Amino acid sequence: GGLGLTEPDAGTDLQAIRTVAARDGSDYVVTGTKTWISNAIMGHCCALLVKTDPEAQPRHKGMSMLIVSKIDPETKAPLPGVSNGKKLEKLGYKGIDSGEFIFDGYRCDAELSLVGGEEGKGFAMATGGLEIGRVNIAARSVGIAKRALRESVAYAQTRKTMGKPIAEHQAIQLKLGDMAARTRAAELLVEDAARAFDAGGRVDMEAGMAKYFASETAVDVATEAMRIHGGYGYSKEYVIERLYRDAPLMCIGEGTNEMQRIIIAKQLVARNKI
Repeated sequence: GGLGLTEPDAGTDLQAIRTVAARDGSDYVVTGTKTWISNAIMGHCCALLVKTDPEAQPRHKGMSMLIVSKIDPETKAPLPGVSNGKKLEKLGYKGIDSGEFIFDGYRCDAELSLVGGEEGKGFAMATGGLEIGRVNIAARSVGIAKRALRESVAYAQTRKTMGKPIAEHQAIQLKLGDMAARTRAAELLVEDAARAFDAGGRVDMEAGMAKYFASETAVDVATEAMRIHGGYGYSKEYVIERLYRDAPLMCIGEGTNEMQRIIIAKQLVARNKI
């Protein structure tokens, strides 16, 4: 399954979505396009953010979440009104597909499909899900950084230049020291955000800090790892080139890092009112 939020003209600003679900008797009729949806091609089911009241003000009050499917659960036949657009080819992170959903008069049972049983709650559901999603992205970023660091430490002890392992050269030691410190700091921020989430409180600041710092760390550590490995880091003989390609997505997924810094600042001020 997947989460259908992003549209061609709506990414960070979810309230700008244009996919509409109009009530027609006991059904919703869905029209619109979603893009950059994980598992859109291979997956069958999607939690879909829609406008059930396009005229609502503020805009978020007119948004709802539906559970929709591409196939009939009994016959396994494709359902009318929904199709995939193109599969989006990515630089990295190829373990799951990313693609488009196109809805054109797609009908779904209103009672069964509406998450929570009440219209107007979709925006809160989407943003609430993004909090844990950002902790998840941050954790994956730490995984990339830790793997890149581990590979670099091992390689630096076996690769020799000027008669000694490159791990004994100060230039490499400076890189490894910085990589290790930043990776551990990112790991602790993820742990902090995860504990806050488990405690049941609002964690948009903690999740934003973890996601922002850990993803930037993943990019920097993967880049330094590639440089430590030299030409081998740029080849497919070692895992470094994959880490180098996978890391940048962490800065974009679940809300850009530019947005995370704004969220952090706003929450910082809100929590420290004078």
